[in-house]
Amino acid sequence: DGKIYDAYVIYPKNHTNEANFVEYFVYQIMPDILENKCGYKLCIYGRDIYPGEDAASVIEKRMQKSRHLIILLTHQLINSKEDAYDQHIALYSALIQNDAKVILLEMETIGTYGKLQESLRFIIKQQGTIKWKEEHMVHPQSPNSKFWKQVRYHMPLTRRSS
Repeated sequence: DGKIYDAYVIYPKNHTNEANFVEYFVYQIMPDILENKCGYKLCIYGRDIYPGEDAASVIEKRMQKSRHLIILLTHQLINSKEDAYDQHIALYSALIQNDAKVILLEMETIGTYGKLQESLRFIIKQQGTIKWKEEHMVHPQSPNSKFWKQVRYHMPLTRRSS
């Protein structure tokens, strides 16, 4: 299908205390589970897209080369205007072009979804979110936890052998 990545990961990129766990999750836990233990290929900004590259065009190209889009929902992502570009492109790709499937990971309790963009609310209404709960912290590296099983259920079926 011409895709290189199984999923492009969208997460808040502001460097605040709240983001520390999210960055740890994105750079350590997700690759360990989804890439090392399950054989998927992720595209992660900051790891697979480098400073100095034209971020806008690179983000768009990488998303087009991804089968799925994983969006980490946090209060920071919802309230931030700065990170809107990759989120905007992702939602356009998913909803308008019907190009990629979106997987929403609710990393903290969002409560009411009223502050979310209408397009995100539409996706949540269609398919819901996968909720990260504190008890997942006990064994975050277990691919057999309920959380990771739900994520894998939504990931593409095709796996490549390395």
